[in-house]
Amino acid sequence: MHDVLFDFLSKYVPLTEDEKNIIISFNTFRTVKKGTVLLREGQYSNDIYFVLKGCIRIYYIIDGVEKTTAFYTEMEGLTPPSVLNKAPSQYYVSCIEDSILNVSTPEMDVEAFSKFPKFESPCRILSEELLVKQQTKFDEFKTSSPEQRYLNLLQSRPDLIQRVPQHQLASYLGITPESLSRLRARIAEKDKAHINASQPASVV
Repeated sequence: MHDVLFDFLSKYVPLTEDEKNIIISFNTFRTVKKGTVLLREGQYSNDIYFVLKGCIRIYYIIDGVEKTTAFYTEMEGLTPPSVLNKAPSQYYVSCIEDSILNVSTPEMDVEAFSKFPKFESPCRILSEELLVKQQTKFDEFKTSSPEQRYLNLLQSRPDLIQRVPQHQLASYLGITPESLSRLRARIAEKDKAHINASQPASVV
């Protein structure tokens, strides 16, 4: 998994073998089992997550019901607000697949920047890209219908449709699992009708 991270970082900055070895020496790679809760509501944590393989999700528990708000998959990073404001977490973070994560802390990042000053600029660019991406998703969610949200997800992150349990996907879209089933059936019917309409009429 080291090579996966190095290939990703090389898109932003070249790495020497010595630099790769120092990164490995930080010992930040973690293999985490499906179902593991990384962070709980009310818990203090200093961990920053970067997904090398697998999928993690953010969810709240409101009146005993889980409300999923985000999924993070390969080459996506998550810095919980509780890490920055040193306050108890307001949500849960868990793995919905067996995952391989790079888990660091703000202190480790400072140490890494002191040893690799050239990392600071590309890491800032990466953080800005992730922030814009998250803001765009949030804006789309606020202004779209459940069907539009599902279609946007189907276009931008089709892997999630297959990887995420239906009840979690429905929660993320803001609908019930039953509504999601009906929505999928309605879209399938539309697609079928479109295909039939586009086919040339048979000649008798």
